[in-house]
Amino acid sequence: MIGAIIGDYIGSVYERRNIRTTGFPLIDPFCAFTDDSILTIALADSILSGTDYATLLKSYFHRYPKAGYGGAFQEWAASPRTWPYNSWGNGSAMRVSPVGWAYDTLEEVLQQAAGSAAVTHNHPEGVKGAQAIATAVFLARTDQSKDAIRRTIEETFQYDLSESFDALHARYVWDVSCQGSVPPALMAFLASEGYEDAVRKAISLGGDSDTIACMAGAVAQAFYGGVPGKIKKQVLPRLDPPLAQVVTEFTARYHCG
Repeated sequence: MIGAIIGDYIGSVYERRNIRTTGFPLIDPFCAFTDDSILTIALADSILSGTDYATLLKSYFHRYPKAGYGGAFQEWAASPRTWPYNSWGNGSAMRVSPVGWAYDTLEEVLQQAAGSAAVTHNHPEGVKGAQAIATAVFLARTDQSKDAIRRTIEETFQYDLSESFDALHARYVWDVSCQGSVPPALMAFLASEGYEDAVRKAISLGGDSDTIACMAGAVAQAFYGGVPGKIKKQVLPRLDPPLAQVVTEFTARYHCG
């Protein structure tokens, strides 16, 4: 989960001004936590407290209303309704990483990822995207190899991860759908040599940079055994105290610091 939050923070300045190289300053003075981080922490809070996903997603929206939410989510969160809006966007996948840490079997992870998505993103692609990221986090934290992660994702979700990262990089364009951003995030992770490299590769694709880096960072944290301490020390203290408290409690309970 920390890997997702930090990936979002680093990528935040490049969502509107894409950069197509990995050679950028890692922490820009204008970096900020976006809706990716806020809603990731909301899901972590839901898992910790047992409060249903929809209630806390709405609550966190009202507490942090200017985090850059998508229009459909903003309309849903500001309204009294609780039914979903059939989205296939990557909002379901960007927030799901706590699920990959909190449950002990892949079956539970798949079920809970689907549940966390379906309160808003009940389109099959929205559910699948969330399940794919949660699955990758679970497999990574349980010491599966990159080949095993790739194979499982391809076989379970029919995402094609066989293209080289360089070829993907040359052709990639903006796409906020799960089907158009979850596989690239996973491919950035699979091509990486460490947490920072995964985030840099994800951002260098362009497109929805903060969200791609959030998803790639989530899996990279699990696979590489954490986020480098120097990076954590630069980013996590910038969370406000209520958000930081949830992160602290979740990482302590699920041993994912």
